[in-house]
Amino acid sequence: MTNSATGPLPASVLEALGCYDTPTICNAMEIVAPERRLIGYTTKQLVCPFPDLPPIVGYARTVTIRSVLKSSLPAEEQSRRRIEYYEYVGTGHGPRISVIQDIDGPDVGYGAFWGEVQSNVHKALGCLGVITDGSIRDIPQWAPGFQALAGSIGPSHAWVHAESFGGEVRVAGMTVKSDDLIHADRHGAIVIPLEIAAKLPEAAELCGRRETPILEIARGPDFSLEKLKAALKRSAEIH
Repeated sequence: MTNSATGPLPASVLEALGCYDTPTICNAMEIVAPERRLIGYTTKQLVCPFPDLPPIVGYARTVTIRSVLKSSLPAEEQSRRRIEYYEYVGTGHGPRISVIQDIDGPDVGYGAFWGEVQSNVHKALGCLGVITDGSIRDIPQWAPGFQALAGSIGPSHAWVHAESFGGEVRVAGMTVKSDDLIHADRHGAIVIPLEIAAKLPEAAELCGRRETPILEIARGPDFSLEKLKAALKRSAEIH
């Protein structure tokens, strides 16, 4: 069983954030926290085998893995640490998203930590998905509804094992700490500071209202440069 402690934000806030795709959340962030335009989101492309899944919003469970080198721990210690890892993943604020950094350097993605078993186990532990710069596999057998953003897809797990968990990680340009609030979909992921999370849905709606007059002209049958100029002016006046 998992232990989902009451999160620092009401569930209604997470539900509201989940109504928007990640690019829209990034747009809203530019309004609410313009100082974060260059930080807090993935900047490198990740593979998404399940692009039709809805956005996921949850609290980060951070892990580092490696697969090129075999774990130096005795078998008994490896088993103990595996249980500790699952206890970490399965407890704390929920829902949760696993954020995993592969620390194999030039060999990142050499072995897949994620596949049929781990996706199903982590789903059962209360995770909504995984964001990793490492590799994943077993796509047809993947846990249904469990989102994945990965650096690559590969066949083998090699010597893959968790090196550490609960610390700061950096995945595809995004720095994440344990319990950070994450929003993710097929486009990538972004860290949402808790203190501004509740402001983002309203800002996202504002972004939509500002885009509407421009899109109406661009998609209409009577587009002209003059109409576009007028639409841009109307958009700028929406507050």
